[in-house]
Amino acid sequence: MAGPRLGWQEAIATTVTGLGYELVEVERAPRGLLRITIDRMPGRSYRAAGGADDSGEFITVDDCEQVTRQLQYALEVEGLEYARLEVSSPGLDRPLKREADYERFAGQAISLVLKAPFQGRKSWQGVLSAAEGGGWSLVFKIGKTEQVLGFTFAEVREARLVPVVDFKGRKPKAKADGEGDGGTGAAAAAPATDGGLGER
Repeated sequence: MAGPRLGWQEAIATTVTGLGYELVEVERAPRGLLRITIDRMPGRSYRAAGGADDSGEFITVDDCEQVTRQLQYALEVEGLEYARLEVSSPGLDRPLKREADYERFAGQAISLVLKAPFQGRKSWQGVLSAAEGGGWSLVFKIGKTEQVLGFTFAEVREARLVPVVDFKGRKPKAKADGEGDGGTGAAAAAPATDGGLGER
C-alpha cells in the first residue's frame, strides 16, 4: 500500500534538497507559471556536463535542467497543475529568506527593507554582520563617517545581496555606503529571473 502523498510545496523542497541544492524561493505566478529558485550549497562539488567536477558557486544551466526534470516527475505524481515550470538561479541580487542566509552571507553587502521606518526610512544598504549579543548589524558610511544599524531578523520585510560583478568569475566582498536599491543580477540559469528592491 502506498504511503501518504506529500503536499506540492513539500514535494518541491524534498526534490530540490534531495538533489543537493538549496530551495531559495517558490512562486506561483500568473498564467500558470510555477517559478522555482535554487542555489548551490556552499562547499559542495557538483557535476558539470560530461561528468567533470564543478566546484563553482553559481548555478548553471545544467543544474537548472537537472532539477527541472526531477520536478516535472515529482509534480506529476502530486497532481499539481501548472502551465509552465521555470527553474532558475537567484541571480546576483539573491534574496535572503532565512536567518541561515544571513549567516552564510555575513560580510557581504546587502539591501535591506525594514517593516517599520527607522530615522524616517525603511531602505538601507551596507555590509551585513552578526551583532554582539544577538541580532544583526548593517555597517555603512554617510560621508566619511561609518554608521551601524542594529536590527533583528523579525524586523526585516525584505533583504537581498547587492549585485557585484567581477569579470574574473568571482564575487568579491562589496563596498557599500549609504542607501540604494539592489539591481538585477544575471547568474547562469534557464531561464533567468529579474529581481529588485526598493521602497514599497
